[in-house]
Amino acid sequence: MLIPHDTRCALDAVVGLVNTAPEDGTTADGLADVAALEGFVRSNDISGVEALSDVDLESVRALRGRFDEIFAAPDARTAAELINKLVAGAGTTPQLTDHDGYDWHVHYFAPGASLADHLAADCGMALAFFVVAGEQERLRRCEAPDCRRAFVDLSRNRSRRYCDSRTCGNRLHVAAYRARRKEATG
Repeated sequence: MLIPHDTRCALDAVVGLVNTAPEDGTTADGLADVAALEGFVRSNDISGVEALSDVDLESVRALRGRFDEIFAAPDARTAAELINKLVAGAGTTPQLTDHDGYDWHVHYFAPGASLADHLAADCGMALAFFVVAGEQERLRRCEAPDCRRAFVDLSRNRSRRYCDSRTCGNRLHVAAYRARRKEATG
């Protein structure tokens, strides 16, 4: 699946945003304050963002929950309905741009949009492309029992099961290996 640079950046941002949510009572909110939100904006190289406030923080946290619903959608129709509501609410204004040394690409947010509207439009459209392409099942959750992090499966054969094969995947494979060895020697 060929994914343009701007769409890939939006996918990384939406996955990063969804994964800032506390998974249960034992993990902290990755967007605990405005400084954390500013860090999220910097780490995802989100352009056109001015000073952020508590209002932005609350709006982005609410948006995060809406994106979470899209990753949990049971089918393409449900995902499409959620994405349509999200993008329509952002007041999208598609514009061609070639900033920061990147070739022409499309931004879907209106100039001067809030961070939440910016993310809703750009990230919503990135997720929409997966639904349009019949690839909604690539929007996944980690299959490790103690992890529910979101990820986009960009593997060629849609076989990725874990958010990170070096952590979740490796941990489960080692546990299965040890259980087999214990059973063989027991």
